[in-house]
Amino acid sequence: MPLSTLFVGSLLFLQVGAIPERDNAAVLRRACPDYTSYSQTQHGPYSGGPLNLPFQRPAPACRTFSSPTVEKVIDDVTSRLVDKDLAQLFRNAFPNTLDTTIRWHQNGTGTSSKRQSKRDTSVWNGAQTFIVTGDINAEWLRDSTNQLTNYQKLASNDKSLYTLILGAIATQSEYVIQSPYCNAFQPPSVSGIQPEKTTQVDTVHPAYEKSFVYECKYELDSLAHFLKLGTEFHENTGSTEFLTDRWFKALQTLLDTIDAQSQPTFNSQSQFVSNQYTFQRVTTIGTETLTLKGIGNPLNSGTGLIRSAFRPSDDATILGSFIPANAMMSAELQKIAKVLKKAGGHDDLADELEQRGKKLATAVREHGIFNHNKYGDVYAFEVDGYGSRIFMDDANIPSLLSLPYLGFLDASDKIYQNTRKMITDKSGNPYYLEGPDFHGIGGPHIGLENAWPMSLLVQAQTSDNDTEIMECINLVRDSSLLGLVHESINVTNIKEYTRSWFSWANSVFAQTLLKVARERPHLIFGEDAEPYSI
Repeated sequence: MPLSTLFVGSLLFLQVGAIPERDNAAVLRRACPDYTSYSQTQHGPYSGGPLNLPFQRPAPACRTFSSPTVEKVIDDVTSRLVDKDLAQLFRNAFPNTLDTTIRWHQNGTGTSSKRQSKRDTSVWNGAQTFIVTGDINAEWLRDSTNQLTNYQKLASNDKSLYTLILGAIATQSEYVIQSPYCNAFQPPSVSGIQPEKTTQVDTVHPAYEKSFVYECKYELDSLAHFLKLGTEFHENTGSTEFLTDRWFKALQTLLDTIDAQSQPTFNSQSQFVSNQYTFQRVTTIGTETLTLKGIGNPLNSGTGLIRSAFRPSDDATILGSFIPANAMMSAELQKIAKVLKKAGGHDDLADELEQRGKKLATAVREHGIFNHNKYGDVYAFEVDGYGSRIFMDDANIPSLLSLPYLGFLDASDKIYQNTRKMITDKSGNPYYLEGPDFHGIGGPHIGLENAWPMSLLVQAQTSDNDTEIMECINLVRDSSLLGLVHESINVTNIKEYTRSWFSWANSVFAQTLLKVARERPHLIFGEDAEPYSI
């Protein structure tokens, strides 16, 4: 029997009064189908467009968070969209984070979405929010920040979204304070949710608490995304309420971490110096562990760049000075400096952060730009300070393609344009994958036949060419046959994909469509259409 039929049967049973009304909500939640399975099956009502895309939102009683403001945006945008399939994809994608991934939220007044245990209440007070990535019941700092980006713009007029995001910042603060080298986290014990089980066998230094951490891959962009969650909140609401003592402690932990990861492999006497962080995994996949007994390849001194052991794909770096993450960190340090200056009372710290950001940006340009024999001056993907560099790009954000999206430079920048030509060309980027059904940037994480819709969406967001923008969006639409945006698509057969439920990709799709609606409404709403902003 289909999952949707089972749920409808449970709903009808409740409606006839077989269970007391006060217990209805709890019973309904227990009757809700698992969304990992639900997302792999098509459900009506269908779009009525050429692709006839399905409706993939859970029943209202099964949604993990609700916002009337979000529902209004869905109605406003879909009523304007000419393309019925594009409208259905937006209808499913824009609320996907709220519908499916808010596993625990307390609003700071004692109200929680889950029954709390009595442990750890000393730090888990006020608003808190635990957000999973989708089909894995763990929170990635990077994913959760990006999953909330679209709702940041609505938070100033929607108190529930405001508190949700405020709680997300507070929860991320606790993660950074306790385990700044880790990328993915378990639900807080105070939530009463059982930790996600993992079969991975890792040897990591510094050690971490497995009931607190899901995976401990040190990724510089994870820390940059922690800053981004706060800067976006301030930029959209004007609020500095997130600047608590715990947030400042997390900030100091972050600064201590990037200072430690700015050190070279050998000191001035050419002696090896152990890094604070090492990682080894029992695996047959080379990208899942670090070389040299978990240390990684050597990095030279004097670059001013910060090491990142892993990429945002969760794949190990080859050369640890990962340029996109350094670019992102430089931008976010300068952005958070502006927030602190507006908040007042933190001028010295704000000046320090601003200088750190500017110096890092200079280091990225000084050590990350090389002359390519075909494309001219371009940004390398990874460097080591010894002159070695890797020319490629990966679909995950931050990437070289996303440098304007990150706020590091303007899309018109000549070196960026050279870089863009290189990484969207098979002869310049080994992970630019092409097939009869699909094309785009992929990466080693999935393999040599799968490109990522996310790369096409970033390509659209960083383009000023109407044709290119719509080609990218339509490729994503045509490959999202389940009505949801996938992690990756096989370039020779769009029916083969990875991850039916991947909330970050759906968030980037909605973000892309909203950017077009704001800046180029004629492309999706029809000629002479007025711009639409949320």
